[in-house]
Amino acid sequence: MKSCACIPLKLLIFGLFFLQSFNVLAQTPTDVRPDRFRDRVQIGGGLGVGFGSGYSDVTIAPSAIYNFNDYFSAGVGLNGTYVRYRNYNVSIAEYRSYLYGGSIIGLFHPIREIQISAELEQLRVNTRLQTHTSGIIRDNFWNTALFVGAGYRAQNVTIGLRYNVLHNPDKTVYADALTPFVRVYF
Repeated sequence: MKSCACIPLKLLIFGLFFLQSFNVLAQTPTDVRPDRFRDRVQIGGGLGVGFGSGYSDVTIAPSAIYNFNDYFSAGVGLNGTYVRYRNYNVSIAEYRSYLYGGSIIGLFHPIREIQISAELEQLRVNTRLQTHTSGIIRDNFWNTALFVGAGYRAQNVTIGLRYNVLHNPDKTVYADALTPFVRVYF
């Protein structure tokens, strides 16, 4: 009879352990995964094309950000631009410019609809100007910009203004220190 009493005790212990393990599994949702790196990354950027009479402007600017939480994001971007004017005025026969470089950006969202940004951009600028009187003039330089900005955010799109605190009107690719922007991230 001793052996008969041990079997039900072993079954009781095994059964309690088995039921307890179901209880532990039931407290972990099976449809929720822990955050993964790629779930916090958003890809986006800009694409610009402009054509006119003797004018061409093409820009490709991909970027990616990492969302640390609902308030802070940071990322990197690339920029490639080609600009060409022909017969701009009586003295300029042709102007060509190639711009390429990158940027790093930090984003802060104090509330869902507002985005505050800081962006450091470094562009290499290669220009070629052909005049009717002086011939060909080349100018190659680095353009550094530090933008601070704010915008209104709706879903994946942010529209706003940014100010280049390093703006130098004598050596820049931007006509003004204050520029509008549109950011799109998916």
